[in-house]
Amino acid sequence: MNGLLEDLRIVEFSAFVAAPLGGMTMAQFGAEVIRIDPIGGAIDYARWPVTESGASLYWPGSQGQALGRSCPRQAGRRELARAIATAPGPGGGIVLTNLPPLAGLDYASLKAARDDIILLRLIGNRDGSAAVDYTVNAASGFPLVTGPGGGPVNHVLPAWDVAAGLYLATRCSPPSATAAAPGRARRSSPRSAM
Repeated sequence: MNGLLEDLRIVEFSAFVAAPLGGMTMAQFGAEVIRIDPIGGAIDYARWPVTESGASLYWPGSQGQALGRSCPRQAGRRELARAIATAPGPGGGIVLTNLPPLAGLDYASLKAARDDIILLRLIGNRDGSAAVDYTVNAASGFPLVTGPGGGPVNHVLPAWDVAAGLYLATRCSPPSATAAAPGRARRSSPRSAM
């Protein structure tokens, strides 16, 4: 573990590979990462490849706290995430997501509640909708250059998602996210797709 981001508190609400990998990477660099999930896990809880028990191999040792599992309703999770993201103090006010904007968790609402908010939102497609590695690969034609021939073959490593997740983590690295920097409010929306 590296303490590079140890002064930061990041609220994550995300799914699939890119944003959770970004959050996990930031936790490995010492940030306090608080992931908000529905009861029973997010939509990626059983993402393939899985163990014999059905748990995703992507998240077996993910670092960070999982809160919100006790909030059965979407509105409760939004309120919990908003409260954590806008809590006063240095190092907080950072939200990481790759999900479509939720009411009250969009940049304008968060900025109104906390002037120095940082919203790291990975946007999949140009219209703002989500995209995952397998859709990005198909859209780019990449499966046509893999495999033995005769038809497209998708590779197992979600390379686009891994790259996007690491880009998210670097967007929050010093000096990009100096905890006490005045006027640090910003919205960062790297795109994962074409």
